Amino acid sequence: MFTGIIQHIGTFHGYLHGNKEVKIEAPAASSAMKIGDSLAINGVCLSLIRMEKSMLHFDLSEETLKKTTLGSLQYGQSLNLELPLTLASPLGGHLVTGHIDGIGRITHSLTRSQGQRFHISFPADLKLFFVPKGSVALDGVSLTVASLHGSTLEVEVIPITLEHTTLSGWKRGRTVNIECDLIGKYVYNWTFKKSNPNTKGF
Repeated sequence: MFTGIIQHIGTFHGYLHGNKEVKIEAPAASSAMKIGDSLAINGVCLSLIRMEKSMLHFDLSEETLKKTTLGSLQYGQSLNLELPLTLASPLGGHLVTGHIDGIGRITHSLTRSQGQRFHISFPADLKLFFVPKGSVALDGVSLTVASLHGSTLEVEVIPITLEHTTLSGWKRGRTVNIECDLIGKYVYNWTFKKSNPNTKGF
């Protein structure tokens, strides 16, 4: 479990075994990790399988390659990193699982005096899980949905978030990992089953 508050920035150093393993450099995060530990990389929860000093290796499953952006990284690309939440950690963002619901695309960005506003299109089937002023994790960053229009949401990003995450480098056309609010998904699932008691497999 994570909070969407980015702790470190890592660097992509390539794929191994035909994109089935990813290698990243993360000096600050590596000192706190051991084999088998979890790390959220651009919002995707992965398990550490090998480490060589500050170089960390993670397996990429077919599901991860299909549902996230981790199969299309560019060498040297910066990555948002977050270590798992502990019982002693403050919940500064919102509850984030590291399980991606879909991929969004930045359609527009507007620079403000106090930050930046991004417009992001998302798969239509995710709309049920978004509400204005609700939470969303984009590339692992906990953000608030500023407004919602059809299959596009807007988020307002403050300067400190731009400074400590990769969001300052976001441009039009970039794809991002989306994780919808966990509580919203459970509420929808509960109300849907209550209204459709004979539905199976949902």
